[in-house]
Amino acid sequence: MTLRVLLVEDSPTDAKLLARELRSAGREIELTRVEDAESLRAELAAGPWDVVISDWSMPKLSGLVALGIVKESKLDVPFIIVSGTIGEETAVEAMRAGAHDYVLKDRLVRLGPAVDRELRECAARRQAAAALRESETRLRSLSESGIIGITIGDVGGRVLDANDTYLALVGFSRAELERGEIGWGDLTPPAERPLTERALAQLRASGAATPWETETLRKDGARVPILVGVAMLDPRRFIAFIADLTERKEAEAARAHLTQEAQTEHEARRRAEAALRRSEEQLRHAQKMEAVGRLAGGVAHDFNNILSVILSYGELVLGELQPEDPIRADIQEVCKAAGRAADLTRQLLLFSRHEVVEPKVLDLNQILGNMDKMLQRVVGEDVELRAILGPEVGRIRADPSHIEQVIVNLVVNARDAMPNGGKLTIETANEELDESFASSHLPAKPGPYVVLSVTDTGCGMDQATQNRIFEPFFTTKEQGKGTGLGLSTVFGIVQQSGGGLWVFSEVDHGTAFRIYLPRVDEAVTLQRVPLASTTLRGSETILLVEDEAQVRAIVRSALRRQGYEVLDASAGEEALAIAAAHPGTIHLLLTDVVMPLMSGPELAKRVAARVPGIRVLCMSGYSDDSVLRHELREAGVAFLQKPITPSLLAAKVREVLDRPEP
Repeated sequence: MTLRVLLVEDSPTDAKLLARELRSAGREIELTRVEDAESLRAELAAGPWDVVISDWSMPKLSGLVALGIVKESKLDVPFIIVSGTIGEETAVEAMRAGAHDYVLKDRLVRLGPAVDRELRECAARRQAAAALRESETRLRSLSESGIIGITIGDVGGRVLDANDTYLALVGFSRAELERGEIGWGDLTPPAERPLTERALAQLRASGAATPWETETLRKDGARVPILVGVAMLDPRRFIAFIADLTERKEAEAARAHLTQEAQTEHEARRRAEAALRRSEEQLRHAQKMEAVGRLAGGVAHDFNNILSVILSYGELVLGELQPEDPIRADIQEVCKAAGRAADLTRQLLLFSRHEVVEPKVLDLNQILGNMDKMLQRVVGEDVELRAILGPEVGRIRADPSHIEQVIVNLVVNARDAMPNGGKLTIETANEELDESFASSHLPAKPGPYVVLSVTDTGCGMDQATQNRIFEPFFTTKEQGKGTGLGLSTVFGIVQQSGGGLWVFSEVDHGTAFRIYLPRVDEAVTLQRVPLASTTLRGSETILLVEDEAQVRAIVRSALRRQGYEVLDASAGEEALAIAAAHPGTIHLLLTDVVMPLMSGPELAKRVAARVPGIRVLCMSGYSDDSVLRHELREAGVAFLQKPITPSLLAAKVREVLDRPEP
């Protein structure tokens, strides 16, 4: 292989000596001599050259200038100085300027080995450069492929640069990246940070880290599974390659699911017929209970309207009678009976799971005292019922009918566990729950509680039964003798009241239920609203809308007795016409919620659009209004639950009319 040498030398004699020295080792050379800058530039452009050899001191061109011209050409070619006058300091200066080696003319024997060495190093540099270019090409292709996310980050946690794939993965824009709004810490979920910190510590120690699986956070908060590989670029920066593992994780989950299905297919086939029979039975039972619940809700709606009429007329008659009137006691009994009917209606609503919850501050001992005779009848003669009511038991906040239902359900459950008789004990007490007990025994917060305990000496339950007793429709009773809803209703009420429930049972040794209800430091809520007094009277104009004629009549009468001017309508369109025609101010819209053609809330919206500032009071006895009542309350609309009495009505109307402007 011919060695192409470009020689910068003003002496032809020295040029021959150099050529002879290079050929002495068996090299074939092609040597071109130049001695000025212009010729040097021309030959460099004509190239290619394997090596440039230059004298240091020449009349027309110095070795330092020649070195600069070679560097300007951007050619990767060895530059060796050969001089007879160069000193050590000058040689160092030349090497710093970019010369690859220098040889003294009186030691030309070093020239051949120096050229060979520089040619090898040049070949290695060119090979490395080619590899770097190839690597950069692969990296660029990888970056633009849309498969791998690539980022450049610094040790301070900032993301300095990233490809479009990574930006799409985390949901940020390039503009946000350029503004420096993306940081590694913000994109790492707290639970994943220890793993990431260990990987970064390994990266700082060794320059690379073993790829690891983790999760990253998108800008919208979503978590994305990823595989991360990192390597240091320099002491301050590193490059990270990030692969989205979402599809892989989904595929793994699907594969695991298919594997599990394959493993259980045989067992599933064997059990399918039995499971189908059980499902059909449960479906029929659920459909029956749903139908009963809907029937209960509909009956409660009509019953509440009837009770509103009975209670209202009864209260009005009582208001007209003298205390010594012999009829007064009879009317009071009618009102008491209607009140008990109202309580039964609420029980019906509770059964249908549509009751409007009305929490009040209650005395649990007082409730049990009022229920004593009824509970004695429930348990019968064969069961000894004992009540141990703790002294100064605190107050609770709950719906009275719900608490009564809890007590009845637990007592009935205990009675049925003792078909041959036994002892049933009801206890109340105050108790402070600490964090340890609350977390290990109850799904409840620590703090002060009132405890209701119901203990029997019945047949007890094994652990498998205890694990299922709160499941809806689960029952150990004979078919047709239990709904399976009693204890599930208890559980739901206790949870709704913010409490907890604990059960202990042993086969043949009885069962103990302990109900924990949060204790409140408030006075007991009065259960009855007193009769309307002169303070509840008024002279405002009220638009009454009620499709039930009897209810409309008694409400109209009760309001007029309180001094109000009443405009009444049986439907929404009629009410709108009255509102449009009335010349004066209408202060309050009192409307039923559920009416034909136009609902109460819809009527309220349309009337409010015509009569700005009008107050609205909705009333209903329909069980499905529980959700609607919450919506009305959120909208600032008052609500009155049927059955209603004149005193309740007067108090609520006055409350709504006297409410400050929003």
